[in-house]
Amino acid sequence: MKAQRTSVVIQPDCKRVLFRPLQFSAEQRILKILARIMILSEAQVQTELQRVIADFGGRHHRLQQFFRKRFAAVRQHLPLDAALSDARKLLIGAYFTQEYSLESAALFNPSMLWHPDQAGVPEGSRRFILSLRATGEGHISSITFRTGIIDAECNISLDTPTRFVTAPEIVPDPQYDRALFERKLAELGLLDAFARRVLSGLDDAFALSDLEANCRFALRQARLENGNNEATARGMLALAASNYEMDFSPDQHLSERIIFPHAPSELNGIEDARFVEFVEDDGHRRYYATYTAYDGRVILPQLLETDDF
Repeated sequence: MKAQRTSVVIQPDCKRVLFRPLQFSAEQRILKILARIMILSEAQVQTELQRVIADFGGRHHRLQQFFRKRFAAVRQHLPLDAALSDARKLLIGAYFTQEYSLESAALFNPSMLWHPDQAGVPEGSRRFILSLRATGEGHISSITFRTGIIDAECNISLDTPTRFVTAPEIVPDPQYDRALFERKLAELGLLDAFARRVLSGLDDAFALSDLEANCRFALRQARLENGNNEATARGMLALAASNYEMDFSPDQHLSERIIFPHAPSELNGIEDARFVEFVEDDGHRRYYATYTAYDGRVILPQLLETDDF
Protein backbone atom coordinates (compact mmCIF):
# COMPACT_ATOMS: atom_id res chain seq x y z
CA MET A 1 0.00 0.00 0.00
CA LYS A 2 1.35 3.41 -0.97
CA ALA A 3 1.26 6.25 1.56
CA GLN A 4 -0.09 9.51 0.19
CA ARG A 5 0.33 12.93 1.77
CA THR A 6 -2.91 14.86 2.24
CA SER A 7 -3.60 18.57 2.46
CA VAL A 8 -5.14 18.24 5.93
CA VAL A 9 -3.39 20.48 8.46
CA ILE A 10 -4.37 20.50 12.14
CA GLN A 11 -3.77 23.99 13.46
CA PRO A 12 -3.50 24.89 17.16
CA ASP A 13 -5.78 27.67 18.37
CA CYS A 14 -4.42 29.73 21.26
CA LYS A 15 -7.87 31.30 21.72
CA ARG A 16 -9.31 28.03 23.03
CA VAL A 17 -8.95 28.48 26.78
CA LEU A 18 -9.92 26.49 29.84
CA PHE A 19 -10.79 27.94 33.23
CA ARG A 20 -8.63 26.54 36.00
CA PRO A 21 -8.21 27.16 39.75
CA LEU A 22 -5.80 29.99 40.56
CA GLN A 23 -3.85 28.67 43.52
CA PHE A 24 -1.70 30.60 45.99
CA SER A 25 0.78 28.83 48.23
CA ALA A 26 0.95 31.73 50.70
CA GLU A 27 -2.19 32.15 52.81
CA GLN A 28 -1.33 35.82 53.31
CA ARG A 29 -1.97 36.50 49.62
CA ILE A 30 -5.36 34.81 49.82
CA LEU A 31 -6.32 36.91 52.84
CA LYS A 32 -5.24 40.16 51.15
CA ILE A 33 -7.32 39.42 48.05
CA LEU A 34 -10.37 38.53 50.13
CA ALA A 35 -9.96 41.68 52.22
CA ARG A 36 -9.97 43.86 49.12
CA ILE A 37 -13.13 42.24 47.84
CA MET A 38 -14.87 42.46 51.20
CA ILE A 39 -14.43 46.26 51.44
CA LEU A 40 -16.16 46.81 48.07
CA SER A 41 -19.68 48.16 48.21
CA GLU A 42 -22.47 45.97 46.82
CA ALA A 43 -22.76 48.33 43.83
CA GLN A 44 -19.04 47.96 43.11
CA VAL A 45 -19.33 44.19 43.40
CA GLN A 46 -22.16 44.15 40.86
CA THR A 47 -20.18 46.37 38.46
CA GLU A 48 -17.04 44.25 38.68
CA LEU A 49 -18.95 40.98 38.32
CA GLN A 50 -20.82 42.24 35.26
CA ARG A 51 -17.48 43.23 33.73
CA VAL A 52 -16.02 39.77 34.36
CA ILE A 53 -19.06 37.99 32.89
CA ALA A 54 -19.02 40.29 29.84
CA ASP A 55 -15.30 39.71 29.24
CA PHE A 56 -15.15 35.98 29.84
CA GLY A 57 -18.68 34.54 29.61
CA GLY A 58 -18.56 34.15 25.84
CA ARG A 59 -15.50 31.89 26.03
CA HIS A 60 -16.75 29.35 28.56
CA HIS A 61 -19.66 27.09 29.41
CA ARG A 62 -20.85 27.03 33.05
CA LEU A 63 -18.47 29.79 34.12
CA GLN A 64 -20.59 30.93 37.08
CA GLN A 65 -20.85 27.33 38.28
CA PHE A 66 -17.05 27.19 38.37
CA PHE A 67 -16.88 30.52 40.24
CA ARG A 68 -19.13 29.05 42.93
CA LYS A 69 -16.83 26.04 43.28
CA ARG A 70 -13.82 28.32 43.63
CA PHE A 71 -15.63 30.36 46.27
CA ALA A 72 -16.36 27.18 48.20
CA ALA A 73 -12.66 26.28 48.05
CA VAL A 74 -11.51 29.56 49.64
CA ARG A 75 -14.48 30.17 51.95
CA GLN A 76 -12.55 28.75 54.90
CA HIS A 77 -10.39 31.90 54.90
CA LEU A 78 -13.38 34.19 55.50
CA PRO A 79 -14.88 35.10 58.88
CA LEU A 80 -17.41 32.48 59.89
CA ASP A 81 -20.18 35.04 60.40
CA ALA A 82 -19.70 36.78 57.05
CA ALA A 83 -23.06 37.09 55.23
CA LEU A 84 -22.37 37.42 51.52
CA SER A 85 -24.55 38.13 48.52
CA ASP A 86 -24.48 35.70 45.60
CA ALA A 87 -22.75 38.37 43.49
CA ARG A 88 -19.92 38.75 46.02
CA LYS A 89 -19.48 34.98 46.19
CA LEU A 90 -19.19 34.84 42.41
CA LEU A 91 -16.71 37.71 42.35
CA ILE A 92 -14.56 36.02 44.98
CA GLY A 93 -14.61 32.84 42.89
CA ALA A 94 -13.59 34.84 39.83
CA TYR A 95 -10.56 36.26 41.64
CA PHE A 96 -9.35 32.72 42.26
CA THR A 97 -9.89 31.52 38.68
CA GLN A 98 -7.47 31.65 35.77
CA GLU A 99 -7.64 30.93 32.05
CA TYR A 100 -5.25 28.43 30.50
CA SER A 101 -4.53 28.37 26.77
CA LEU A 102 -4.32 24.65 26.00
CA GLU A 103 -2.75 24.80 22.54
CA SER A 104 -0.60 27.92 22.83
CA ALA A 105 2.68 25.97 22.49
CA ALA A 106 1.79 23.03 20.25
CA LEU A 107 -0.84 20.60 18.99
CA PHE A 108 0.62 17.31 17.82
CA ASN A 109 0.93 13.50 18.17
CA PRO A 110 -2.46 12.51 16.70
CA SER A 111 -4.02 9.11 17.29
CA MET A 112 -7.03 8.01 15.19
CA LEU A 113 -9.73 5.37 15.63
CA TRP A 114 -13.30 4.81 14.40
CA HIS A 115 -16.01 6.72 16.19
CA PRO A 116 -18.47 4.50 18.13
CA ASP A 117 -21.36 6.47 16.57
CA GLN A 118 -21.61 6.01 12.78
CA ALA A 119 -25.23 7.22 12.50
CA GLY A 120 -25.95 9.48 9.54
CA VAL A 121 -22.65 8.81 7.80
CA PRO A 122 -22.90 8.48 3.96
CA GLU A 123 -22.47 5.01 2.51
CA GLY A 124 -18.81 4.11 2.07
CA SER A 125 -17.69 6.70 4.61
CA ARG A 126 -16.61 6.34 8.24
CA ARG A 127 -16.59 8.81 11.10
CA PHE A 128 -13.43 8.90 13.20
CA ILE A 129 -12.08 10.35 16.44
CA LEU A 130 -8.70 12.01 16.56
CA SER A 131 -6.96 12.43 19.92
CA LEU A 132 -4.12 14.93 20.13
CA ARG A 133 -1.54 16.15 22.60
CA ALA A 134 -2.16 19.83 23.33
CA THR A 135 0.71 21.68 24.98
CA GLY A 136 0.13 25.06 26.58
CA GLU A 137 1.74 27.55 28.92
CA GLY A 138 4.42 26.08 31.17
CA HIS A 139 4.72 23.16 28.71
CA ILE A 140 1.85 21.31 30.41
CA SER A 141 0.27 18.75 28.10
CA SER A 142 -3.32 17.53 28.00
CA ILE A 143 -5.44 15.34 25.72
CA THR A 144 -7.86 16.99 23.32
CA PHE A 145 -10.11 15.60 20.59
CA ARG A 146 -11.32 16.24 17.06
CA THR A 147 -13.81 14.37 14.86
CA GLY A 148 -14.05 13.92 11.13
CA ILE A 149 -15.06 11.68 8.22
CA ILE A 150 -13.15 9.61 5.65
CA ASP A 151 -15.19 9.11 2.48
CA ALA A 152 -15.20 6.24 0.00
CA GLU A 153 -12.32 7.85 -1.94
CA CYS A 154 -10.25 8.19 1.25
CA ASN A 155 -10.69 11.96 1.40
CA ILE A 156 -10.40 13.23 4.95
CA SER A 157 -12.48 16.10 6.32
CA LEU A 158 -12.13 17.37 9.88
CA ASP A 159 -15.04 18.91 11.79
CA THR A 160 -14.40 22.45 12.96
CA PRO A 161 -13.98 22.42 16.77
CA THR A 162 -16.20 24.68 18.81
CA ARG A 163 -14.68 27.63 20.65
CA PHE A 164 -15.44 26.11 24.06
CA VAL A 165 -13.29 23.77 26.16
CA THR A 166 -14.50 22.31 29.45
CA ALA A 167 -12.83 19.92 31.89
CA PRO A 168 -14.84 16.99 33.28
CA GLU A 169 -16.14 16.46 36.77
CA ILE A 170 -13.62 14.32 38.62
CA VAL A 171 -14.98 11.37 40.61
CA PRO A 172 -12.53 9.57 42.94
CA ASP A 173 -12.26 5.84 42.36
CA PRO A 174 -14.95 4.44 44.70
CA GLN A 175 -13.04 1.28 45.54
CA TYR A 176 -9.51 -0.14 45.44
CA ASP A 177 -8.33 -3.75 45.39
CA ARG A 178 -5.83 -4.23 48.23
CA ALA A 179 -3.83 -6.99 46.48
CA LEU A 180 -3.49 -4.94 43.30
CA PHE A 181 -2.67 -1.81 45.29
CA GLU A 182 0.04 -3.69 47.21
CA ARG A 183 1.56 -4.95 43.96
CA LYS A 184 1.66 -1.40 42.54
CA LEU A 185 3.34 -0.14 45.71
CA ALA A 186 6.00 -2.83 45.29
CA GLU A 187 6.59 -1.78 41.67
CA LEU A 188 7.07 1.83 42.81
CA GLY A 189 9.45 0.84 45.60
CA LEU A 190 7.04 2.00 48.31
CA LEU A 191 6.21 -1.31 49.95
CA ASP A 192 8.18 -0.83 53.17
CA ALA A 193 7.26 -1.76 56.75
CA PHE A 194 5.15 1.37 57.16
CA ALA A 195 3.16 0.64 53.98
CA ARG A 196 2.54 -2.93 55.13
CA ARG A 197 1.27 -1.60 58.45
CA VAL A 198 -1.20 0.67 56.66
CA LEU A 199 -2.35 -2.13 54.35
CA SER A 200 -2.85 -4.57 57.23
CA GLY A 201 -5.71 -2.43 58.51
CA LEU A 202 -7.55 -2.33 55.18
CA ASP A 203 -10.19 -4.71 53.83
CA ASP A 204 -9.69 -6.58 50.56
CA ALA A 205 -11.65 -3.73 48.92
CA PHE A 206 -11.26 -0.27 50.41
CA ALA A 207 -12.09 3.37 49.70
CA LEU A 208 -9.79 6.38 49.53
CA SER A 209 -11.16 7.63 52.86
CA ASP A 210 -10.14 4.31 54.46
CA LEU A 211 -6.59 4.68 53.16
CA GLU A 212 -6.37 8.29 54.37
CA ALA A 213 -7.58 7.34 57.84
CA ASN A 214 -5.16 4.41 58.09
CA CYS A 215 -2.24 6.58 56.95
CA ARG A 216 -3.04 9.19 59.62
CA PHE A 217 -3.35 6.51 62.31
CA ALA A 218 -0.12 4.77 61.27
CA LEU A 219 1.76 8.09 61.20
CA ARG A 220 0.65 8.85 64.75
CA GLN A 221 1.80 5.41 65.87
CA ALA A 222 5.15 5.75 64.09
CA ARG A 223 5.93 9.35 65.08
CA LEU A 224 8.89 8.28 67.23
CA GLU A 225 10.27 5.82 64.68
CA ASN A 226 13.13 6.49 62.30
CA GLY A 227 12.42 6.23 58.61
CA ASN A 228 10.72 7.99 55.76
CA ASN A 229 7.16 7.25 56.83
CA GLU A 230 5.64 10.56 55.73
CA ALA A 231 7.13 10.18 52.24
CA THR A 232 5.71 6.66 52.03
CA ALA A 233 2.28 7.90 53.13
CA ARG A 234 2.36 10.65 50.50
CA GLY A 235 3.33 8.09 47.87
CA MET A 236 0.49 5.76 48.84
CA LEU A 237 -2.07 8.56 48.69
CA ALA A 238 -0.64 9.80 45.38
CA LEU A 239 -0.99 6.30 43.91
CA ALA A 240 -4.61 6.14 45.05
CA ALA A 241 -5.31 9.62 43.65
CA SER A 242 -3.99 8.50 40.27
CA ASN A 243 -7.09 6.35 39.85
CA TYR A 244 -10.23 8.36 39.16
CA GLU A 245 -13.24 8.65 36.86
CA MET A 246 -14.12 11.56 34.58
CA ASP A 247 -17.70 12.59 33.91
CA PHE A 248 -18.38 14.83 30.89
CA SER A 249 -21.74 16.47 30.21
CA PRO A 250 -23.61 14.55 27.48
CA ASP A 251 -24.39 17.78 25.61
CA GLN A 252 -20.70 18.59 25.13
CA HIS A 253 -19.29 18.18 21.63
CA LEU A 254 -16.26 15.87 21.66
CA SER A 255 -13.97 18.74 20.63
CA GLU A 256 -15.03 20.60 23.80
CA ARG A 257 -13.83 17.79 26.07
CA ILE A 258 -10.35 18.02 27.52
CA ILE A 259 -8.46 15.56 29.70
CA PHE A 260 -6.32 17.88 31.78
CA PRO A 261 -3.75 16.76 34.39
CA HIS A 262 -5.47 16.02 37.68
CA ALA A 263 -3.63 13.38 39.72
CA PRO A 264 -0.33 14.12 41.52
CA SER A 265 1.48 11.87 39.03
CA GLU A 266 0.21 14.06 36.14
CA LEU A 267 0.95 17.55 37.46
CA ASN A 268 3.40 18.37 34.66
CA GLY A 269 1.46 16.76 31.87
CA ILE A 270 -0.50 13.96 30.22
CA GLU A 271 1.32 12.92 27.09
CA ASP A 272 0.84 10.86 23.94
CA ALA A 273 -2.40 8.93 24.43
CA ARG A 274 -2.90 6.06 21.98
CA PHE A 275 -6.51 4.83 21.81
CA VAL A 276 -7.31 1.27 20.70
CA GLU A 277 -10.72 -0.36 20.24
CA PHE A 278 -11.32 -3.78 21.84
CA VAL A 279 -14.33 -5.96 21.01
CA GLU A 280 -15.49 -8.43 23.66
CA ASP A 281 -16.81 -11.91 22.86
CA ASP A 282 -20.36 -10.62 23.35
CA GLY A 283 -19.80 -7.80 20.84
CA HIS A 284 -19.41 -5.05 23.44
CA ARG A 285 -16.87 -2.43 22.40
CA ARG A 286 -14.46 -0.78 24.82
CA TYR A 287 -11.70 1.72 24.18
CA TYR A 288 -8.37 1.84 25.98
CA ALA A 289 -5.50 4.28 25.74
CA THR A 290 -2.05 4.19 27.24
CA TYR A 291 -0.49 7.54 28.08
CA THR A 292 2.48 8.96 29.94
CA ALA A 293 1.98 10.82 33.22
CA TYR A 294 4.74 13.20 34.32
CA ASP A 295 4.98 14.99 37.66
CA GLY A 296 8.17 16.93 36.89
CA ARG A 297 10.46 14.19 38.19
CA VAL A 298 9.00 10.74 37.51
CA ILE A 299 7.43 9.33 34.35
CA LEU A 300 4.65 6.76 34.84
CA PRO A 301 2.59 4.75 32.34
CA GLN A 302 -1.17 5.18 32.79
CA LEU A 303 -4.31 3.68 31.25
CA LEU A 304 -7.58 5.28 30.12
CA GLU A 305 -10.79 3.32 29.60
CA THR A 306 -14.14 4.34 28.08
CA ASP A 307 -17.14 2.67 26.46
CA ASP A 308 -18.39 5.63 24.40
CA PHE A 309 -16.07 8.70 24.76
